[in-house]
This record gives sequence, C-alpha cells and structure tokens, in this order.
Amino acid sequence: MFVNESEVENTAAIDIAEGKVDQSILLELYDRLDAAVWIFDFDHKRYLWANRKTLEITDAISLEELQSRDLGADMSPAVEQRLRQYQQDFCTSDVSFSEIWTLYPKGQPKVLQIAMSGIRLRDGRMALLCEGREHHKQQPETLRSAEALLHTSVMISLFSKEGASLYRNTASRAASVTLETPFLDQFVHAEEAKDLFEIVERERTHKFVARVKTRSGPRWHELTVRACHDAVTGQPAYLVSETDVTELHETKERAQYLASHDTLTGLSNRTYLQERLTLILHAAKRNNQSASFYLLDLDDFKLVNDSLGHAAGDTLLQMVADELKSLAGPEDVIARHGGDEFLICTLEGKEGKEPGSFGHALLRSFARPKVIEGKQRKVGLSIGYACFPQDGDTVDELMRHADLALYQAKSGASNKCVQFDAHMRQLRDEHRAIRKDLERALKEDEFILHYQPIACTRSDRVVSGEALLRWQHPERGLIGPDDFVHIAEEAGLISDIGAWVAREVAKLQTHIDGLDYAVPLTLALNVSPRQLSDTGFLGFMKSLPEQTGCAPDRISLEITESVILGDIPNARETLTTLKACGYQVVIDDFGTGYSNLAYLHNYPIDGIKIDRVFMEDINAGGEIVKLILSLATALGADVVAEGVETIEQRSWLSRNGCDRYQGYLYSRPVPLDRFLSMLETQHRLAAM
Repeated sequence: MFVNESEVENTAAIDIAEGKVDQSILLELYDRLDAAVWIFDFDHKRYLWANRKTLEITDAISLEELQSRDLGADMSPAVEQRLRQYQQDFCTSDVSFSEIWTLYPKGQPKVLQIAMSGIRLRDGRMALLCEGREHHKQQPETLRSAEALLHTSVMISLFSKEGASLYRNTASRAASVTLETPFLDQFVHAEEAKDLFEIVERERTHKFVARVKTRSGPRWHELTVRACHDAVTGQPAYLVSETDVTELHETKERAQYLASHDTLTGLSNRTYLQERLTLILHAAKRNNQSASFYLLDLDDFKLVNDSLGHAAGDTLLQMVADELKSLAGPEDVIARHGGDEFLICTLEGKEGKEPGSFGHALLRSFARPKVIEGKQRKVGLSIGYACFPQDGDTVDELMRHADLALYQAKSGASNKCVQFDAHMRQLRDEHRAIRKDLERALKEDEFILHYQPIACTRSDRVVSGEALLRWQHPERGLIGPDDFVHIAEEAGLISDIGAWVAREVAKLQTHIDGLDYAVPLTLALNVSPRQLSDTGFLGFMKSLPEQTGCAPDRISLEITESVILGDIPNARETLTTLKACGYQVVIDDFGTGYSNLAYLHNYPIDGIKIDRVFMEDINAGGEIVKLILSLATALGADVVAEGVETIEQRSWLSRNGCDRYQGYLYSRPVPLDRFLSMLETQHRLAAM
C-alpha cells in the first residue's frame, strides 16, 4: 500500500529477483509509468497518493497540493453514490472494474479509461486503487452518454443471454440487492418473467410491470427489455431499463379496488359482477356444474335508517355482508348490488346441495334478533333466486329471473326465499304494458322535469341545477326514473325521451339567460350510454342551440363511467365533438365503476361528480375523496360532491377544495316552478 514517502522510508526492503530493492525505487518506477496511478480515500474524498502522471493529468503542482484538494466539495450525488457502491463491492468481493470516467481538474474535462480495484488501508478502511489512461478516441456523444448513464435515475442493466449480470449503472446498482444478482432472481415472483426471454427473442423488445426485490424491499418496477449484443464479447445480451412505479401502481390498485368494491361492506360492487359471473358460468358449463343466482333484499331497511339513523343502517349492511362471507364458499361470488340489495352466486357440483339451500341457511342465520347500535332488532330478509341452467343460461337472464323471484318474495308474507317460476313472467307482461304507456306518454307529453340545485360549498349559492326525469302517469301518479327508464331502454324509447329532456333543458337555459342574473347558471342533464350510441344523437345535439337559442357552454352532459370504459363505439370521438360544440362533459357517480384511470386522459372531461357513497368516507378522514379531488386537480376538472346531507360534510368539502355540492342538505329535487322561485329569491337577496 502506498500512502506517503515518510512511511516508505520506515519499511523494510523487499526481495525482488536476486537483489534488494526498497520502496523508494518502486515509487520512482511508478513515476516513470505512462499511466496515471493513484489511491483515493472513499471516506474523506481526497487523494492519498498519486504518481507523477496523475499530477500532470490533474494539473497539480505537487503531491501535497493534490492531497489538499477536497473532491467532495463539488461532487454530484450520483458520483458519490457510485463510489460508495464500489467501496461496498470491494469490501464484500475481490472484484475490479474498468470504466470511462470524465474528471474535471480545475474545471477542465479529462477523459480517462480507469481500471479500479480495492486496497485495504492500515487502519482497516477500504480505499480505491486507480490506474487511468487518457482516452482520446471517444466522440462527444459517447462521452455524454456515459455521463448520462452515471447520473440518470433510470436503472440501466445489461445481462447475458443466460441472465448473468454484465453491467449496472449507478441507479441500477443502488437498487439491486447484490452486484451479481441474476436477472430472474430479482423478481419477487420469478414465474412472471419465465417466458420473458422467449417473448423478447420473438418481438425484440417487451415492456411490463412486475414486483422486484430491491435494497429497499419489494417494489413495483416498469421494465423494458431489449435484445442486443454485449459490446465487449459480441455475444447476445439483454438491455434492461427500469423505473420505479410503486406509488403509481399502488394508487392505481387502490382506484381499481374502489371501482370494483363497495367501500362500506368490502364486497364486490355491481360494476365488477358481469365479468366475474360470466367466468363462473363458463366454468359451470365446462365442468357440468350447476349454479344459483341469489338476490337478497332487506325488509324495512328504510325504517331502520329513519328510526335508528344511517349509522345503524350501515351497521346492518355490514352485518349482512359478514354473514354472507361466513356462509359462502371460496368460489362463491358475493356483491352489494346497490342500496340494501346483495347478490350471491354459488357454484355446485353434480351432487350439490338442494336448490335454495344457501338462501334458507341465510334466513336461519337471521331468525334470531341482531344487536344493532346496542339494541336488539329483528332483521327480515327477502331472497329470490334462479338456477343455472334450468332457469337461464346467461348472466342477464338469470339476474332478471332472480329479480322476478325477489319481487315475489317481497310480496309474500310467508315464503321469503323464492325460486324463479315461469308464472313470474306475468311481471314481464306488466313491463310490456308499461312500454305501451311510455309510448303514449311521449305522445301525450306526460313527462316532467324536476331540478336539484347544485350549490357552492362556501357561499351556499345555487350555481347549477341537475334535470331529473319524472313521469306523471295518469293512473299511477308521479313515477321516478328507476321504475321506467330501464324499460324505456329495453323498448328503444330512451333516445326519444332523452331528446325531449335535452330540448326542455335547453329551453330553460335560454329562459334563465334572459333573466339576466349576475352569475350565469349551468344546467346539467343525464345522457345514457344508449343515447350516445344512437347515430342521430350527435346531429340532434349540434342543432339544439339553433333550435332553442341555448348557450351550450352552460349545459353539462353527465355520462356514466361505463361510457369511457369502451362500452360505446366511438365514444371518445362523440364526446370530443360535443365538447367542440361547446357542451361540458361530466362523469357522473365517479368512483363506483371506473377501473383504469389512464382512460381519463383520453377524454375531454370538464367535471367529476363524486358518488354519494364516498360521503361516508369523509367521516373517516376523507382519504378517498382527497384522492379523487387530487385526480380532478391534475385533470383540470371541476368537482361536484353528490349526496351531501350534513353541514359537517359540506364544511369538510369546502376546506378540502371541493367548491360544489348537491344533496338533501340544500334541497331535494323540486318542480320547475319551485326551482325558478329559488333562483329568483337568491337574486333578490343578492341585490339587497
């Protein structure tokens, strides 16, 4: 080891050949070398010793002057990290490296090919022994590439065809568990990459996301693997670039979980059902199994909410969900279908249980009173079910038949678990009667619109209103959309009804503009997926401003998340055209059905309406709502919170940057004259 000349004088002579040569002669020999040789102190970031060639390259007047330089003063974090990696490698392994480095003595770049190895100092610390030769052949682009590899945060690695590590840049070395970790061994689940090399050989490049082992523990990395050749040996190799996407992946997973699960019960939600149930039916057909679709509804759930409060209602829903989980098998599907309705799909073999056995077991489990909010209460259930394949062989048919059976169960006083029967098709006949009534309703102008105000969370002023469809039936009275819209869709009438709604909203918007309120008011209307898929819809909406004189920039079209999931052909083009016409595009009930946030960037979204189910999240800290608000900010979208029922919810929204809300706290949906009266009163008060 070489430290300084005074130490050299005190050392014993060394036998070389048949003579005696002391270290002063060795030092003189080092000074005559054409290569620069020096020892670098990792810990203090200083030269410990250097030969004469090193002094020339570094433009040092003496060894003492070179030793006095503090190399850490302007050392970049990437270089410091790389040097620490070398020190660790030398401490654990007898390895050496050869790399092209650019040094900057007194600010002037010097490019060297440096061979580096470890040398142990007398105090036990590991230092760096370097042998460098000036490298004049490299082009500027090559030198800059080498510098970029050193400083970039992207992890760059080179592996042999067998997966052995050939090279890692600073970022890759910092992340890898060891310098020698083979390619496949860095995956948490090696089977994820077992076919990777075959894919790369075929396609020459492949990008994927996987969970990998790192010094910081398991992380999610996006890897791009390219087939290439090792520039040193000429042998086939694989160049791998990696970026850490852990935070993005976890956010996406959380969003996907929210999209497919009910936040209150933790069960799957109805959005996730179609895919899962279709897979179950395919498995049943393939394995000659039977399946049962159960729809479960709580009796008098509204009474629980009204008498004991919504917290008690939520407790009851969670209790039912837990009971379903305890009774269901590992392959069964359990979901909250909406409100107080649950769906269970059970899969059974040839010698399975009797039809309805799961439903009857559930009834027995609720035969005894349950403790809700410290009080015992009898919980009544109504269950309808349909069996595959005898009651239907598609998801839609089985769901429809189970729903008919549930209607029968709710109507009966004794049998609360009812299997579908053909006579229940009478209900379908009633639906057909409703279809005829709907056709008449269009001709006789029996539809009306109610409007629910949308208010500012800070000022409580009405800034918008959502148009909500009602049917003034001559015999049945006022009917809500849930009782007829799905029938209108099945009958192909929804486009005509939707056109009527849009025309009425446009007329009202024109009327309100004429009132010359100080603050322009925006009106919102719901557009169903079937309307968007109607070839005449776009032309109708384009002509609406000319027909009515409306300002399309003050009309919001509320669409469901299913529209941007690809269910509607040419949905993006249609929405982009509507946006170009001036209409605003808003996603309704956001968070209940979306599975891929990346789709949002591809659509002209002006606003997001947070589904009412997330209002309960506010009571637990509001982390989900904060996530949605952050997403909306990133997209530049306005936000309306639905289902706001308490002052506390409104105050939380205002504090956290949500400017608009609607819900029973401000007003239920009201008839047109009442809505206009609200606006007029607000205008008069503002003028006072």
